Amino acid sequence: MKENIKVDDLKKTIKEIKESIDFDKKAERVAEIEKEVGAPHFWNDKTKAQETMKELGELKELLDKVRRAEETIQDLEVATQLGMSDELKVQYSLVDKLLGELEFTTYLSSFYDKKNAIVSIHAGQGGVEAMDWVSMLYRMYTKYFENKGWSTQMVELSSGEEAGIKSITVRVGGQYVYGYLKGEAGTHRLVRQSPFNADKLRQTSFALVEVLPELEEIDSPEIQITDSDLEWQFFRASTQGGQNVQKVSTAVRLTHKPTGLVVTAQAERYQERNRKIALNLLRAKLWARQQEEMHKEKKEIKGVYKPASWGNQIRSYVLHPYKMVKDLRTEVETSDTEGVLNGELDEFIKAELKLFT
Repeated sequence: MKENIKVDDLKKTIKEIKESIDFDKKAERVAEIEKEVGAPHFWNDKTKAQETMKELGELKELLDKVRRAEETIQDLEVATQLGMSDELKVQYSLVDKLLGELEFTTYLSSFYDKKNAIVSIHAGQGGVEAMDWVSMLYRMYTKYFENKGWSTQMVELSSGEEAGIKSITVRVGGQYVYGYLKGEAGTHRLVRQSPFNADKLRQTSFALVEVLPELEEIDSPEIQITDSDLEWQFFRASTQGGQNVQKVSTAVRLTHKPTGLVVTAQAERYQERNRKIALNLLRAKLWARQQEEMHKEKKEIKGVYKPASWGNQIRSYVLHPYKMVKDLRTEVETSDTEGVLNGELDEFIKAELKLFT
């Protein structure tokens, strides 16, 4: 229990949060959507209806959390007046958790923050060591996604010849996924005793993490993609062989001729689905390219935008001769390397959002 927190301070905090998220405007939007849902032709456009229902669910969840925080603060005020020490502990714990979650939400105000994310991990310098490092990072992020209750879908996988993964791309679905993960983009450095040589020499490996919002055409009308700019190639997806070997060319490789960008999608069994995934991935890469150009021109913009490139090392994971994970931007660090590599990333991600908001 935080004894030094006063009810008036909590009231002030919840008021600031309501102003930050524009509580009243969001409540009005909920009323508008509920009226739309009641219209007889609401489900005629199924895609739009599903997006609207998703928006309604997210807004209701946020507003409900604010109302629960306000009610808990009221209960805390009563418990304080009556000197109910046991009840105070319970109410303080509840309001701390709710306000912490709401404060975090205020950092996710960008239009793109609420989008799903496309996460890619690529091996850098270090050969088989770097490919093994990609496998470790993929496991770390998968654990984090599972803890958040997010869904994952493989888009593309290129395995290493000896061990590990050369590159991997996954689609991550859930609430505010891109907002949470965008700060993870950059170069991740691993220092450890090598498990791949008898002398167990100290080895440094690098891997690049890319994080892009998943964008449909409706999300980014400014990104113009014409058929004449696209070159499609189709091939058999990599499988384990045997009865599961691909007999048709379902995997796709898409080249955007004006920029030279190339994307691949091979996880789905149907070519048409892989084509759609590839187009969305290309759209996200073109968006990132556009954002980079915009931020170069607007150097006075708040915060610092750094594209996911090799020069932007963001975090070091040292497993030998001591244990330490340190973020080089926020200075957040921990000696619990095992916990981090098992997906305990919230401390790092929250610090990233505060830094770049």
